[in-house]
Amino acid sequence: MRFRYHHPIPNFFKVENPINPLTTISEDLLNELEEFILNKGFVGVSYSKLSDDFKGMWDIDWDNILILKYEMSEDILKMKPSKEKTVLEDKEFQDFGHRTFDIVDFLRKNDFEADLIHPLDDTVSLRSIAMQSNECVITRNNMCMFKEGINLGLFMIKTSIKNLPYKKENDMLWVEDFCSTCGVCIDRCP
Repeated sequence: MRFRYHHPIPNFFKVENPINPLTTISEDLLNELEEFILNKGFVGVSYSKLSDDFKGMWDIDWDNILILKYEMSEDILKMKPSKEKTVLEDKEFQDFGHRTFDIVDFLRKNDFEADLIHPLDDTVSLRSIAMQSNECVITRNNMCMFKEGINLGLFMIKTSIKNLPYKKENDMLWVEDFCSTCGVCIDRCP
């Protein structure tokens, strides 16, 4: 039995979107942004540039995405399904959601448009957005596997920044060739 305990994320924005947002970020500011993200406790950031086909399929008009990855608590992951586990998952989820608002405010303070893509919104596939980063694969257990691991929670930010360091090739595709049906890697993955 799985309990569902997620609450909507409150609006913690402190900075409004700029009226005339910038679309180009300098290398120095990008490095500062990435350091800010890591200092907020995230384990990494990936970037997705959504294709026109994808935008048409999901009826969206935005295409530049920051994917913030956080490592889910090992203690929580090892717990058996229970109300207590879902309460702890929700607390962790809310905590990283709050941190994501700080990152959005960082972008807005630097004159970029930025908004949270709500992680519980089913009007767009977050896994499909992650796949377009060319930094992950969908595993046999239907999870996004990034180089940082499979035990990751994701928050995503859509932004006006067009010159993010998008990857053209996916260096995680070896997982699809390596994976069979045994599931041992899923059981052993830290």
